[in-house]
Amino acid sequence: MKVPIAAGGLLFLLPVFVGAQTAPATDPAGSQRQDAPGKAPGLAAPKIDPAKEADIRVLLDIVGTKAFVAQTMGSMEKAMKPLLTNSLPPGEYREKLVELFFAKFKAKADGQGLLELAIPLYDKNLSHEEIKGLIQFYRTPLGQKAVSVIPKLTAELQEEGRKWGENLGRQSMIEVMTEHPDLAHAMEEARKAARP
Repeated sequence: MKVPIAAGGLLFLLPVFVGAQTAPATDPAGSQRQDAPGKAPGLAAPKIDPAKEADIRVLLDIVGTKAFVAQTMGSMEKAMKPLLTNSLPPGEYREKLVELFFAKFKAKADGQGLLELAIPLYDKNLSHEEIKGLIQFYRTPLGQKAVSVIPKLTAELQEEGRKWGENLGRQSMIEVMTEHPDLAHAMEEARKAARP
């Protein structure tokens, strides 16, 4: 199966996104609560120092997080589409169902919601001084080069990782089938039985 590394991770998150859309959030006492508009369902908004939050937003803007989120969503759809299609039983309905699913998914998955998820994570993992230091760095020529190169570098690394994993998987399967001819024979028989 050909799944880019990041897409595989995003596919892992799909049930979380879907579950978050359908399951009502509850507080520790078990009662349902309403989530604030624009906030991720089921997550309590932590108190963040307003000045630090403003600097986190500046940092996210400097490093082009909105564009990266849009690129990631596009990559996720491209990777998910064939997997979703192949996971459904064949039929005339399948293409239309997949198209309608992605139309609905894109309408619900706005990039701003994902950005809002990043703010408490930056707050949790970086001090305000570290955020300010990153802002200073990303405003330098080297920081700006990093912003322009890292997405391309990441995409290339994902593609190389996909090829590496695919090749490693192929080699491993060949070795297993060579070492266990009984399994190779059983697989071939199963293939023959599955043909119409």
